[in-house]
Amino acid sequence: MQLKINNLFSSELPADIDETNTTRQVLNACFSYVTPKVSSNPKLIHVSSDAADLIGITIKDIQSEDFLDVFSGKKILQNSKPYAMNYAGHQFGNWAGQLGDGRAIILAEIEHNQKILTLQLKGAGSTPYSRRADGLAVLRSSIREHLCSEAMFHLGVPTTRSLSLILTGDEVLRDVMYDGNPNYEKGAVVCRVAPSFIRFGSFELFAAQNDLKTLQLLTDFTIKHYYPEITSNGKEKYIEFFKHVADKTREMIVHWQRVGFVHGVMNTDNMSILGLTIDYGPYGWLDNYTLDWTPNTTDKEHRRYRFGNQPEIVLWNLFQLANALYTLVEESKPFESILEEFQKLYFNDYIDMMRNKLGLTLKSKEDIKLIKELETVLQLSETDMTIFFRELGYVKKCYTPGCGIATIDDAFYRPEEIKKEILKKWESWFKKFIYRLNEEVEIDEHRKMQMNKVNPKYVLRNYMAQVAIDAANKDDYSIIDELHELLKNPYDEQPQFEKWYVKRPDWARNKIGSSMLSCSS
Repeated sequence: MQLKINNLFSSELPADIDETNTTRQVLNACFSYVTPKVSSNPKLIHVSSDAADLIGITIKDIQSEDFLDVFSGKKILQNSKPYAMNYAGHQFGNWAGQLGDGRAIILAEIEHNQKILTLQLKGAGSTPYSRRADGLAVLRSSIREHLCSEAMFHLGVPTTRSLSLILTGDEVLRDVMYDGNPNYEKGAVVCRVAPSFIRFGSFELFAAQNDLKTLQLLTDFTIKHYYPEITSNGKEKYIEFFKHVADKTREMIVHWQRVGFVHGVMNTDNMSILGLTIDYGPYGWLDNYTLDWTPNTTDKEHRRYRFGNQPEIVLWNLFQLANALYTLVEESKPFESILEEFQKLYFNDYIDMMRNKLGLTLKSKEDIKLIKELETVLQLSETDMTIFFRELGYVKKCYTPGCGIATIDDAFYRPEEIKKEILKKWESWFKKFIYRLNEEVEIDEHRKMQMNKVNPKYVLRNYMAQVAIDAANKDDYSIIDELHELLKNPYDEQPQFEKWYVKRPDWARNKIGSSMLSCSS
């Protein structure tokens, strides 16, 4: 297995001078050198061939012992020196100080097809940033991360990727729901792939430490390698950088809302500076559409990271990044203007996205009202978001009173509730929707084809991931393979996988792992 090493981050930015692997505060350094924990008996469970192609790994490579050793942490790539990144962050709205890669270790940056990609092992052992943890990961969380990273990519959502899922052969002690009942679970390692794992919190760290030299080095490095389109100099360069990050982050969040994805832990240390979805913990897709839902048990009381609040949290996180970059500019007005513009641009992008989901190509002043009313009626009774929008494509232009609602019957979790006032409100919305469709020039079949390109038929529902986890705990990895194949084509009909096009089963409503999850998930 031959990989071309090109470690830009560790060669151009300052390293921690202390190379002992002890928990500590690290100053004036972007990373610390560490060595992954050697797995006792690694076993390859799954590889994403698409992610392998990204970095030039062949099928022959995947089948080699070298691959297993490298991506389980047992062997170090030649000419590389693994490290963990240093960053800080706000967690649930509170400043947490230094955080860093507590259970992630970067193997190397590699160059393939004139692109630089970073290979990072998650669950490969402790680092100086592990605090009181062991730096390891369990099989269930690793399955969720591996499947979701690739599922998001194929949905068209900006994301980090996942190359491999490997059992370590070691057991890891975890308290799944933080309720004082820890158990030993199978340990696993995932290899994540991205151009970079730099986060908002990377900049917050050095601003908080008043280490302006390292902050400027990191910012210049990021612009040079990941935003080469920025050609301005001086303070203007950093303002333009912030604008680009805001734009990329806005694009990402619109996609989240489009497919019904809820991140669950939108701390600033979990925000990629490249506008990628990063750190898949207690995430989830909406089953029944509700703006108030969060998959995170830690967030159960305040629901800070609920689905409907994600755009506001992105804005709040960008404000924290602006505060960090302010120290390089010392002018607040440019940042304030970008943040104000973000809100207007997001609103317009969101309305356009919803028009696409509804199959509306023309723009009408009444569309905003139609969309807002839909958000309300979707929550009158449990209505499956994915199935609703997918089936909505079958609605045809018509002039018959009451036509339309029967098309989406399968989206209701409790059809018996769709009566009286609820039924009247649905019929009222469909009347307006079909009237609006009749203004469109597209024929029904073509409109349906366009809607199917933005409304997925298949998403990685929590219960689906849990089915794969339950099977894997019995040494059956076939469901992982099946879901991976299914989710590579989420917008296609795929009749061979029709069994997965269903609402959340009743048994999964309150089952651990299939409804809400902890940060341990």
